[in-house]
Amino acid sequence: MRKIATVLVLVWITICSSNSQVLASNKESVFDICVYGETASGVIAAVQAARMGKSVVLISKNKHVGGLATSGLTATDMNRNDMVGGLAREFYQRVYDYYLNPSVWRNENREVFFERAFKRTYRGKNDERRMQWVYESKVAEQIMLDMLKEAGAELWTNERLDLNKGVRKNGREIAQIFLESGKTVRARVFIDASYEGDLLAKAGISYTVGRESNDTYGETFNGYRVNFTNGTDLTAIDPYVIPGDKSSGLLPYIDTNLPIKQGQADKRVQAYCYRVTLTDDPTNRVKIQKPKNYNPLWYEVLVRRIQSNPDLTLQKIITLTPMPNRKTDTNHLDFFGASYDYAEADYKQRKEIEQLHRDYALGMLWLLEHDTRIPQHMREEMKDWGLAKDEFKETGNFPHHIYVREARRMIGEYVMVEKNVTKKNREGVSHPIGVGSYALDCHYVSKVLDENGKLRYEGTIFEPITPYSISYYSLTPKREECTNLLVPVCLSASHVAISSLRMEPVYMVLGQSAAVAASMAIDARQSVQDISYDLLQQELLDLDQIIIPGNTKPH
Repeated sequence: MRKIATVLVLVWITICSSNSQVLASNKESVFDICVYGETASGVIAAVQAARMGKSVVLISKNKHVGGLATSGLTATDMNRNDMVGGLAREFYQRVYDYYLNPSVWRNENREVFFERAFKRTYRGKNDERRMQWVYESKVAEQIMLDMLKEAGAELWTNERLDLNKGVRKNGREIAQIFLESGKTVRARVFIDASYEGDLLAKAGISYTVGRESNDTYGETFNGYRVNFTNGTDLTAIDPYVIPGDKSSGLLPYIDTNLPIKQGQADKRVQAYCYRVTLTDDPTNRVKIQKPKNYNPLWYEVLVRRIQSNPDLTLQKIITLTPMPNRKTDTNHLDFFGASYDYAEADYKQRKEIEQLHRDYALGMLWLLEHDTRIPQHMREEMKDWGLAKDEFKETGNFPHHIYVREARRMIGEYVMVEKNVTKKNREGVSHPIGVGSYALDCHYVSKVLDENGKLRYEGTIFEPITPYSISYYSLTPKREECTNLLVPVCLSASHVAISSLRMEPVYMVLGQSAAVAASMAIDARQSVQDISYDLLQQELLDLDQIIIPGNTKPH
């Protein structure tokens, strides 16, 4: 019996030690690297860490991986595909290869699709580099799952940080994180790749939410910004529930609690939305139903805007960007003013905010088809569209992830700011680990009344730029706060800079660079702030990462 017991113990130890994962108890796991957050950045970080021989776990708060990149945001914001290298390029090359197969084109062919999508998607593909950045959500998620499996990265789904227990630190190091399920994770380096930044916040890392004052970093686009009309003149629209009757009150989500002047700091963030996948294929279309919580007053400003300009087309209200197989990436279902509390809310509050945005999106689409105040030509156009039956099946064909355009932003060793990213008087960064290239692009933040009592949209930024480098030290916390955490999504950047940095290809690039840095820190037994940048740079270049604009080679 004693021999049998000994054998059983040895078998148990072997099982618990497999895949470099050690179970200190039935609910405690140990890894070299823990990636918290199922975003595309998190996926790429986990793949890279595993390819470097590290034991790694990727923790997803739901059943999915890829974040917005696999949840409707499939018209990738990639204006410069030549600035995307490394594993991000590999992902888009896998997308390209998938769509070369004629059998995956079920209701149109590849050539016809790219003719339709040509102007809306920065061409959508590059044949020389064999990259394609327009796709179907379910296809992209399967590619990411394949990459994780091939690399040997462990994936945990439906796990979230326990917001009460949170994080245990030993001095300046994160020692352990606690999940709601009761599981705990120890790791030598942690990567917070979430959109919200819960891990960094619970680890006591400095961060901000909202807009800084222009004075904070010597910027010009930051803070409260009543915009010029920008082609959307609302000044003639009556803002009251009953037009002309102030006693009836302002329409919902028109903000009266305003800063004193332009450029002043506040806690508002740009509007969130869902990037809904629609189709005009009758065999794959689910007609949109009026939500139970439909509130017509949410759309009254939109209705009055359309009534004042009845020649507007549907594409001027929502953006229906063509995707393969007669689907769309649908943008501009933005709910101004409903996202301010999301970043620092608990899970219950976030779920309520997400439901609010879901109701808003479905309600707006329903209104555009059914409300008789909408011009007939627009309603007729909208009738062709519905949810795609073959996407997001377990969530009613509706995307499983809200578009968190901006949440917490770490205040780390280096803060990326306006002068690092704009063309005029640019100040370059040292220690580059990736390149950004997209315009400053902040969606509207709120609806307000200006000093004359006129209705205005507020907060948008759109400013073209040229490619710029991103500093490694914008991914690291201040060394006195934490020495084994990297943050590639809620990175250290001002509200202005994040409006360019926040694009999914950039997050993917930064996720890979973070994983390389984490692996180097483990091997050298150093803090993430103290690793050799020269060695990091060489490793990234060997992995075909592009870290300096123009410093590329053909692939």
